[in-house]
Amino acid sequence: MRFRLCHALRALGCAGVIAWPAFGLTQAQPPTTATPAACQSVLLQPAQLYGQWSLRLWPEDGTQAKPVATGTVHFERHPEYPGSVRGRLTLNGEAGDALLSGDATDGEFQLDESEDGVAISAVWNAAVNPADCGRRLQGTRRPTEGRPASEVLLNFELSKVPGWR
Repeated sequence: MRFRLCHALRALGCAGVIAWPAFGLTQAQPPTTATPAACQSVLLQPAQLYGQWSLRLWPEDGTQAKPVATGTVHFERHPEYPGSVRGRLTLNGEAGDALLSGDATDGEFQLDESEDGVAISAVWNAAVNPADCGRRLQGTRRPTEGRPASEVLLNFELSKVPGWR
């Protein structure tokens, strides 16, 4: 009797699994950690940079957990250069701190920062990581020559704000 019951339950279980797809039901799949195929490129299109980004800045010898400044960057299409972006940097809630202009080419992300809209005050560089799917950029912000000695090289992280595509 026990043998028949176990055999019947196995058959029923198999029939239930086979019937799931017929009724539009699917079994839950475990989450994958692999990078989606669409994200395996280091080539970013300008439109992938458009929108709101959160910013963290920390010293070269510091840690990301203890930023010296936080803020936001809003990128839009550059009005003069179609393959580039232009943005406004807002640090610690202060509007209009600086303008940013740049692009992502050949897996590299470069920005020029200008406090007055004319002279370059800092240069930003990052390597595009395909695992981040264009939603996070990490690199360095280097003040240009002639800037005050108090301005030092800083590490940065830009993270795309959820909801912006």
